[in-house]
Amino acid sequence: MDRPYGSYADVLLKQRYRPGGVIGRGGMSKVYIARDEQLGRDVALKLFSAISHGTDYSVHAAELRVLAGLNHHGIVTLLDAGIDDSVPTEPHPYLIMEFVEGNDLEYALKAGQVPPRAVAEIGYDLAEALSYVHGRGVVHRDIKPSNVLIVDYGTGDARSRARLTDFGIAFDTAAALGPEETNTTGTAAYLSPEQVLRDLVGPASDIYSLGLLLLECFTRKLEYPGDPSTSAVSRLKRDPRIPVELSSAWRSLLGAMLQRDPAQRPAARDVLLALRHIIVEESGRHRSRPMPVPIEEPARMNAVRRYEAFADPSPEAFDRITALARRICDTPVSIVSIVEHDVIRFLSHPGTALTELPREDGLCSSIVFHDEPWVIENALLDPRSADNQLVTGELQVRFYAGVPLKSPDGYNIGVLSVADFVSRTLTDAQLASLSDLAALVTDEFELQVASKSLVSELRPLEDEATPAIRYPHAV
Repeated sequence: MDRPYGSYADVLLKQRYRPGGVIGRGGMSKVYIARDEQLGRDVALKLFSAISHGTDYSVHAAELRVLAGLNHHGIVTLLDAGIDDSVPTEPHPYLIMEFVEGNDLEYALKAGQVPPRAVAEIGYDLAEALSYVHGRGVVHRDIKPSNVLIVDYGTGDARSRARLTDFGIAFDTAAALGPEETNTTGTAAYLSPEQVLRDLVGPASDIYSLGLLLLECFTRKLEYPGDPSTSAVSRLKRDPRIPVELSSAWRSLLGAMLQRDPAQRPAARDVLLALRHIIVEESGRHRSRPMPVPIEEPARMNAVRRYEAFADPSPEAFDRITALARRICDTPVSIVSIVEHDVIRFLSHPGTALTELPREDGLCSSIVFHDEPWVIENALLDPRSADNQLVTGELQVRFYAGVPLKSPDGYNIGVLSVADFVSRTLTDAQLASLSDLAALVTDEFELQVASKSLVSELRPLEDEATPAIRYPHAV
């Protein structure tokens, strides 16, 4: 590879790019800083090992077209690509990428500890990039710290961003190689089990490698060290060790990402949603994780009993509200529930045949102790719901949002909730509408209480106004 570029003075790749110094090395390639003489800017030139003589270039051209179609702020942009055949006996594939100033994550890990929130932000950026590339049929296959650039844009009000680079061994999943593949691609310490086994490799493989990368951010050491063979095989013998001192949210997420079975790992979008929750939790504020409201359960139950004793809820009214909630939030399930002492009673429940639950089994039983809505975007990864039977059992709930029903004296008597069987989120407008509908539920309760009270007051007056019918005594 070095022979054509032993001297850079007289080299002008594609009559445009002039290579400079080497800025990175891999097993099959070198990365040079190069000058785009046409536009007068620096670029990164990745030059691969020579292709065997007689190889069909069309395969490489097809892969390069896939990579060239990627355009996302979380990945380093591919600007140009091709085959350098200036030396006909040694044709070299090459990539021209934007030149990004900044250190990689490997450098950052060697330099010192990465704070938990920064780990979550790095993971968020990478999950967002992977969600994009996976949606376009591309699998990276080499997620590792040296392929993650940490970019500081120099503005005081913006955090550093992680950008994924080096798609040199990425491929179109539609053309993925199966078990007959003889070469394991990727870096041994970050391979997924299916890469080690040379099995079919898909997006879940990137999720596993990202899990190992995030784990390393906390431990600052390789989970599977050693020579390539030892490192690769060790993950087939034992699962990664997740530090017990990590938060339950982190343990749940990493445990899911590092499942040996690729079918059990979350998709990149699910990882993205979980990391969003962790980031705002680390910042100390989150609309779905409010501070508990200090309440006394006996006083709350008095408020519940007030409605039990006087209100005769109209099923039609609550059914209209839950129908609106389902339509606004685009979910298959919506429930109006009352949280009693030991049971959660459903007053309207389109989308599920359940009519009640033991209080300890329901997600809404916890919401009554909070003063703001709960939004659980991925129930499998959220520590508030990961072990709940509604999530792990037959129902398989994956998304849940609930707004407490507040009585006039300030007690949460129940919940208006929506649920789905796939992970997702709500917009601020949808959540605001759900809160408005929850207020309508309380208004309906109050209307029924007032109606009952009015009927009770009018009945004695009706009795007085009705003359008694007297029968004469029999003679």
